[in-house]
Amino acid sequence: MTKEHIGFIGVGHMGHGMAKNLVEKGWPLTILGHRNRKPVEDLKSRGAVEASNPRQLAELSDVVILCVTGSPEVQANIQGPNGLMSANKPLLIIDCSTSDPSVTTKLAAELSYAGSTLIDAPLGRTPADAQAGTLDVMVGGSSETVERIRPVLDAFASRVIHTGPTGTGHTMKLLNNFLSMGYASLYAEALALGAKAGIASQLFDSVIRGGRMDCGFYQTYFKWVLDRDPSAHKFTLRNGLKDMTYLASFAQSVGLANPMGATVRNSFATAVGMGHGDSYVPMLSDIIAELNGMR
Repeated sequence: MTKEHIGFIGVGHMGHGMAKNLVEKGWPLTILGHRNRKPVEDLKSRGAVEASNPRQLAELSDVVILCVTGSPEVQANIQGPNGLMSANKPLLIIDCSTSDPSVTTKLAAELSYAGSTLIDAPLGRTPADAQAGTLDVMVGGSSETVERIRPVLDAFASRVIHTGPTGTGHTMKLLNNFLSMGYASLYAEALALGAKAGIASQLFDSVIRGGRMDCGFYQTYFKWVLDRDPSAHKFTLRNGLKDMTYLASFAQSVGLANPMGATVRNSFATAVGMGHGDSYVPMLSDIIAELNGMR
């Protein structure tokens, strides 16, 4: 079977591993250059071609994957100067970013008039899973479109879950990240409270690990808490705040009281406001400790 040409924008922590799996599994791949040249040069050494802007990438591609920060970056790459749409050709665009669902559905409608299709396919798990090709993908789109791109998604994912029409993938991703950012905030405060009472993080872990409150997120979080491994969970506090802000907007749009979401968002907003936006999520435990006069 002839493989479609794939364009990939956003070869950062998650995108590099995804793109690596695509090119190594035989997909013709064009990538958009990035200020961090290391992943770009690595992918080129594996057979990828580099484009100079989204328009050139679109001209070389049938399917374009976006793995960028959020909705503003998605819109800029699609509709901005020399954006994907300036190539004036029908494309299937897969947004793997964590985006605002309301923006996704509006953008999908606009693109359909131009003959292109936008579906949302946000990601679960970590950059290590991206490298291993074992990500979770929540994909929103028509059954026919999802069936068409499933082999592409299977190249870097071990679980592909069709959530419904376009926009539902990003909605489910926000709910997923609400849970994970909520856990991050709870762990940080529980550790600080335990420390105030003389319970060390090692003792805390010996009780939680292997019990009912253990989970994969807990384990990567505690690789920082216990081992000070900065690579264990590469997701910044700034991105966590962005996702919780999207969640607040979504809750407001449907008229839902969301007090837990507001509390979690404020925890992240405090950390970012203190200048820790580029720190990773498990480092929230240190920030909460610092706010309470502890290391």
